[in-house]
Amino acid sequence: MSARIGVWLMQSLAWVPLPWLRGLGAVLGRLLFVLVAPRRRVVLRNLQLCFPELSDAERQAMARQSFIVFCQAFLDRSWLWSAPREVVERRVKLQGAVHELDGETPTILFAPHFYGMDAGGLALPLHTTRPFTSIFSTNPNPVLDDWFMGGRQRFGDVRMLNRADGVKPIISSLRKGGLLYLLPDMDFGRNDSVFVPFFGVNAATIPSLSRFARLGRAKVLGMYTRMTPEGYVAEITSAWQDFPTEDAEADTARMNRELEQAIRGMPAQYYWVHKRFKTRPEAEASLY
Repeated sequence: MSARIGVWLMQSLAWVPLPWLRGLGAVLGRLLFVLVAPRRRVVLRNLQLCFPELSDAERQAMARQSFIVFCQAFLDRSWLWSAPREVVERRVKLQGAVHELDGETPTILFAPHFYGMDAGGLALPLHTTRPFTSIFSTNPNPVLDDWFMGGRQRFGDVRMLNRADGVKPIISSLRKGGLLYLLPDMDFGRNDSVFVPFFGVNAATIPSLSRFARLGRAKVLGMYTRMTPEGYVAEITSAWQDFPTEDAEADTARMNRELEQAIRGMPAQYYWVHKRFKTRPEAEASLY
């Protein structure tokens, strides 16, 4: 029942003017920064590892802003998933090398976990009719899972795959000329991961971008979604040159370098609430 009430409240917020909604998100973010101490420590530790050149005060300010953007992006799902299409089209922009989406060349969009990732996921079907596949973990609450899946599939030809579905439907869609919206930048544990640098710290990283590009004979574009006062802007890069190679580990290290560059352009908007360095090489102590 509580989940249904929560979804109803979020759907009701779709009609709130965006500046008011962002203001509410800012208040909630500041409160959570104070009240949710365990997650605040995770964010600050991530920032300490990735930005050692910053002062403690600078990292505190960045962490506080990260909490604010986290809450604002969560509330924005109200209008992203419930407001009329014309509202979403007005607030969510797609720019950069958009021409790379033309044609039927198998294409993977490397879309890392910036807080605007769900807005980016809608930007694609709003601007292209090509079949679009993405991979998400199922929410254990069926009401919330239906809300998440329904919101992410509300426009265009979108197929959401569970990680348990395996790689065959992913590769099949790519080879038929589809788009794959891939978010491979989290720590999914030791299985199938390689340890490659992320801001100079070894991080367990799944080499799926290299693997899928090779198996699907696909080109790779970066897609980085930024929150703005007016909504979101999803920026598409040109196709990565000389990718993939025969060395999946080297490809994965390059992926992290590309991600680092994107993060430096909007550091507070990355998903620092995640324990990115949780999995460590054998015999290495926890960083948290």
